[in-house]
This record gives sequence, structure tokens and C-alpha cells, in this order.
Amino acid sequence: MTIKPEDYDIGAHYQHWVGDTAEDFLGPFFFVMEGEHPRSAFRVQQHHCNAHNTLHGGIMMALADYTLCLGANGGSNAQSVVTVSCSNEFIAPAQLGDLVEGHAKVLKQGGSIVFVRCELRVNETIILNSSGVIKRIRL
Repeated sequence: MTIKPEDYDIGAHYQHWVGDTAEDFLGPFFFVMEGEHPRSAFRVQQHHCNAHNTLHGGIMMALADYTLCLGANGGSNAQSVVTVSCSNEFIAPAQLGDLVEGHAKVLKQGGSIVFVRCELRVNETIILNSSGVIKRIRL
């Protein structure tokens, strides 16, 4: 099954990361690389909402983790990564129908450990800050 960003009212310049069924089930999530910095995108649907009819925090954390990992591997499936730790601060809610975008930045890169930060935003409003330690796995 091909998952297309256009089916979720997300720009066609975004890509779908193939092979992670959990991310497809939770999202689906999409990404585009802007130089070294990834930007992720996700459209909030009813099944992503909590009892307050806003985006569930677990989905926000999953999108942040996705975005942090893209930062660590540069958007390339040639480099496998795993999350060592992830810290999140919830700032504002996202509503049904909102386009949530993640913006990641690598802070420091060692031999196999990468320190990354990201923000999830709806328009220009930050809804979540996240920082993570990601381990690159040599294949």
C-alpha cells in the first residue's frame, strides 16, 4: 500500500518513510529534508484525539521521536538509528484537522551518539519541545 502525503492534505514534496508500520499506524507521518534539517508533517484526524478532542500527547511524542531520528540519520535509510532517551515539554494543544510540523536540529554529533532537539508547531505556534539522544547503528 502506497501512502501519499496528498491524501492527508500535506504537500507532495513530503516523503513517506517506508518500513515502520508503527509510524504508519500512529500517523502516518511524512518528512522533507531542508538541507541537514528535517521537517516532519502530520494531519490530526479524529482517531488521534484524546477525550478533550485535541491531539493525544502520545501521538505528539511519537512524531517528535520520528523527527529527532530523522535529524540523527539525515533522512537516509542507509543509517539505522534508535532512541536512547527523549524528553518532551507540552506547550499547547493541536486541534482536529491541524497540520502539525516538526522542525529538528542536530546539536552535537559524536561517533555513534547524536544529540537532537525539535519543535512541533501548528502554524507558528510551538505545541511541543523535545530533545533526544539518538544512537546510530552501524549496519
